[in-house]
Amino acid sequence: MSVRLKGYYFASINKNKILRYQMKKNLFFYLFAVLCTVSLFTSCSDNDEPAVTVPVSANVAGNYKGALNVTLKMETGDVPAGNVPAQLVSVTNAGENTVDLKISNFSFRGMQLGDIEVSGCQLTDAGNGKYTFTATSSMDVTGLLSAGIKANGVFGDKTLTLDLDIDDVKLMGSPVPYTVKVAYSGTKLSGTESSEAKILSFVFDKEVAAANAVVMGEPVIDETSKTIKFTVNSEATAEELAALVPTIEVSEKATVTPASGEVGDFSNGKTVTYIVTAENGSTAEYVASVSSQVTVYGFETWVAGVEGQEPDMTFYNPDGWCSSNAGVQMLKGMELADHYAVEATNDAHSGEKAALITSVDTKGKDMYFAKAPKVTTGSLFLGTFITDIFNTLNSTKFGIPYSAKPVSLKGWYKYTPGPDFYVVNEQPYDQHCHEAVLDKTKTDEFMISVVLYETEEYDTKNWSDCLTGVADTEKNIYTSSRVAAIAQLTGGEQTEWKEFNLTLDWKKEYNADTKYRMAIICSASKDGDKFWGAPGSTLIVDDFELVAE
Repeated sequence: MSVRLKGYYFASINKNKILRYQMKKNLFFYLFAVLCTVSLFTSCSDNDEPAVTVPVSANVAGNYKGALNVTLKMETGDVPAGNVPAQLVSVTNAGENTVDLKISNFSFRGMQLGDIEVSGCQLTDAGNGKYTFTATSSMDVTGLLSAGIKANGVFGDKTLTLDLDIDDVKLMGSPVPYTVKVAYSGTKLSGTESSEAKILSFVFDKEVAAANAVVMGEPVIDETSKTIKFTVNSEATAEELAALVPTIEVSEKATVTPASGEVGDFSNGKTVTYIVTAENGSTAEYVASVSSQVTVYGFETWVAGVEGQEPDMTFYNPDGWCSSNAGVQMLKGMELADHYAVEATNDAHSGEKAALITSVDTKGKDMYFAKAPKVTTGSLFLGTFITDIFNTLNSTKFGIPYSAKPVSLKGWYKYTPGPDFYVVNEQPYDQHCHEAVLDKTKTDEFMISVVLYETEEYDTKNWSDCLTGVADTEKNIYTSSRVAAIAQLTGGEQTEWKEFNLTLDWKKEYNADTKYRMAIICSASKDGDKFWGAPGSTLIVDDFELVAE
């Protein structure tokens, strides 16, 4: 009898490297898996009973599929150590009374341990169509583990049962306080069984587990790469990601391990391997993981901005956002504006509220110490507003600290351009913004932008590291060399809700060690930095989702 292990892990990896890895990653169970793998059929050997000729081809040879269960027998009681619910064992004729056995693609506790081939197992006729083999043996992986083995196996009535008692187990020379029981029971396949082993659907049903609510959209199954990718809310905790419960549908008569409805731990970048076993025992392996995180902006919650002295002077912004309202408030106090640029509206795509962004007629006036523009663009953005009456475009401090790699921004919008479009013909625009004139040849358009840019340090007091709307190329949110990635959407009238999906265009390679700020900017007039636009242009936005890796 001979034993051959194909792809056996320890044959190709330096022992010291193995030891270092095992010390860090679940030493006991890894070595135990190896023990089970090596010993599963190594204990086939000749016994003292006289062998008789048996019709191996008709009664024994073939493929068997069944369950393999492992138990630790300790002084305190039996401890289940794992199972393989659908393990395939191939039995071939090696002579009149001998067979060869092979375990293909053996895996245990998510570890792929290769093929196991055992030659020359001698059979004894036990009567009633049953054939047995018994043996004692030992195994030794030098320096790692050793054990004694007692085996009992039975072929009969198209079944294979095997019991292994593994004792005197030593891990790296040290005895362990248990013996190991391995039990296998398989049924012979007819040869007509289906070979299809596919995951047909993989979903996270919120009614199955509360934690599933952090999953965004539907998981994507890539049959070519055998991967399953899904997106989660950026606010998902490690505890929630460790408690996800997928509902899995597989090919007819196939099984999957871990089973549908079992908890999967996807926290801290972990993957979960799912092994699908077809009716005929063939297998396919899928790796599931979180592909990206999504930050959701639903515009449902609004908070007061800078409080005014009068009730009608108080404005509100969506929670976490800033707007041009702070600038309009000052103009409103001078009776140069009659409403705010950003307000909540119940004309929502979903939920109860959306953000209404309006370009405001602020009259146009030279106030000597500052210029009041004819058109103040309605803008909603991530960042802050610090009033600069001498350079109004410097008031908008775009961007919040951001540590992930943004991929795309999607959401919904409506847009109605105002009837009268004004332009400023003389530069610098901020010094002539009050001199805007009507241009009947132009129609207003909106713009939605997402920008990621580099910064050396985060100035949390004055936001001095932020890019702004000023004309200076290096300080401008759209033209600075610090911009790492950008995506923009512009357009005209859209009376019904329309979905958009912007993919960032990368100007520089993303570096996880670099500090970044990320800005989302929504403008009712896309040329607002020139003080061009139409009073009354309205952009309504809702249900933003920022996807990041």
